[in-house]
Formats: sequence, structure tokens, C-alpha cells
Amino acid sequence: MEALVVDAGSKLLKAGAAIPDQSPAMIIPSQMKRMVDDASDNPTTVFEDVTLDPIERGFIRDWDAMEDLLRYVVYTGLGWEEGNEGNILFTDPLCTPKAIREQLVQLMFETFNVSGFYASEQAVLSLYAVGRISGCTVDIGHGKIDIAPVLEGAVQHIASKRFELGGTDLTKLFAQELGKSNPSVNLSMSDVETLKEQYANCAEDEVAYEKTQNCEIEQHTLPDGQVISIGRERYSVGEALFQPSILGLEEHGIVEQLVRIISTVSSENHRQLLENTVLCGGTTSMTGFEGRFQKEASLCSSAIRPTLVKPPEYMSENLGLYSAWIGGAILAKVVFPQNQHVTKADYDETGPSVVHRKCF
Repeated sequence: MEALVVDAGSKLLKAGAAIPDQSPAMIIPSQMKRMVDDASDNPTTVFEDVTLDPIERGFIRDWDAMEDLLRYVVYTGLGWEEGNEGNILFTDPLCTPKAIREQLVQLMFETFNVSGFYASEQAVLSLYAVGRISGCTVDIGHGKIDIAPVLEGAVQHIASKRFELGGTDLTKLFAQELGKSNPSVNLSMSDVETLKEQYANCAEDEVAYEKTQNCEIEQHTLPDGQVISIGRERYSVGEALFQPSILGLEEHGIVEQLVRIISTVSSENHRQLLENTVLCGGTTSMTGFEGRFQKEASLCSSAIRPTLVKPPEYMSENLGLYSAWIGGAILAKVVFPQNQHVTKADYDETGPSVVHRKCF
């Protein structure tokens, strides 16, 4: 039985058997809806939808909801049988607290009775997916941005940086901008998320962004029949990653952040890191983002400029959307057959803290 690989993000959970040249079998929303009884004696009790987010800003926050989500994934979705569970590998976001890693390994052995467990950092796995063990990942997810230099398969934690900023913040920005230009339209956040995926764009550079003040206005009809006008707002979403002042943040843009982070690593490694830069996370698939990133990289102050690694030809063009999962599938083919994972015996002997010794 193939090991399962689970990459659980704030917006999407990717899971499937460890087959690296295939897309994950399940790509589902992490957000859940639970039907809650209103506790009245009325026989025709009305149920209401309560939305739960098991994962916030990349980290598991609601463990009961996470257990329910994983039960659905491994048993209903991927066909595990209770009493015959196999091995499982999870991807870890940058800066995952030790307590979360311990609680996850405890959940897996004590509740799911897995045969074996492993966890590895998303930055390392995203590099594995493109055939590298050294480089730098720029991961722009739904709830956070992680920039992590990796040398010989090890994240350089002192130099790495995590930002509490991601696609969800860009959605809120888009909602604000659309609200200003369409004051009479009632927009739900799910509408805005859909519009962002369809219309959000990156201007070629700052000069091109300034010119978008006169860009063409498009009319879009919402599912409820309301009509909304979309103009420059679509460019503000992408521009905020290069000019965070649009979000009211006193931070450097994404390329400058990358260069500054690499400058804190030993200079002998700068070329190896910058010339093996990998973009991952759903937000990096925005129209025009990669081109703008490369343009900014060509203009940056660094003597060695960031160069993007292209996915191998046999990999999907959408590799960036689930590169950590692919890397996890590659790694699972090594750690489980070679018994480098946490076994039930390891867990029983040492307890949850074994995860720090065996998964690094």
C-alpha cells in the first residue's frame, strides 16, 4: 500500500497516494461547514451552517475540525480501512511550532493508528519537486508568505522569513477597491474570491501600473444578477505584492525581500540560492505574476539576480499549486522503504517529541 501524502493549506488540502508524477488525488477546500442544532425542543429544528477553518495562516488551529477533515480524506476519499492504516507524510509550513508538530504526530498514532509517520518542510519539498536540494522558495499561500533559503535539503531557519500576509488579504483588498467603485453592489467574500481568480492581474512594472488608471472597464454579472464594473482594481491585487504600501504595510516588495533574505546567508551560497528560486503557492499563478517577478529580479540591486527554476517537462504546468505535495510524494518513496520515519514503536517509546528527532 502506497504511503499517503497530505499538504494541508489554509484554503486547500491536497492529498493522495505517493505517486510523484501524478497530481494529488484530492484537492478540496480546507474550510468546513458543520450543521449545528439550535438546541430547542421544536421537532422541526432548524439547522444552521457554521463555517470552520481548521487551518489559519498555514497552522492547524481547530484540532476537532482537523480530525473530522482528515477522517473524511483518508477513509472516505482515499480508501483507507479502519484497522488497516498505512504510512502518512505531512508537509510542514515554515516556522511550524513544536507543539503543533507534536499534536499532529499524537493524533496520527493515537486516533488514526497509522503504521508510520513523517513530516518535512514545504520549502524543501517544493525544491525536490523541481529536482533541486538547494535553492530558495517563495511560497505565497492563502494565509501567509514564506521565503526560505535551503542548502543541501536543510532550511536555513535563521535567514528564513514568514509574513502574515497572503491571498486572503489580497481578496480583502480587492473587496475594498471594488466597493469604492461599485458602492451600490452587495458583494460576498466568496464572490470576490471568484472574481479575484478570474480577473486579478500583475502589471508589467510600476510604470505600467500607474497607466492602469485609464485601463478598460469590464462589466461582470454576478450570480444574483447584479452587475459590477472592474477596472484598475484587478491590478491593485498583484501590485500589492510588489508595493505592500498599497496594503498599508511598511515592507519591501517580494523580490527585494528575497534578495535581502539571501544577503544574510554566507556569500559563497548566494549564487546557488538565487539562481535556483522556486515560486509556489496559489497566488503565484496569478496572471502576469511570474513575468513581473522576473522583471523586478532583472532590476534588483543584487550582483547575483534571482533566476526562476522551471518545472521539468514531465511535470504539470500547475506544479507551483502543489509542488510541496509532489516533493512529499518523492520523499515518501525514500523515507518509508528505508525506515527513516517515525514508527509506532518509536512513538510508544518516546512519545510525541520523537517527531523532532526523526523528522527534520
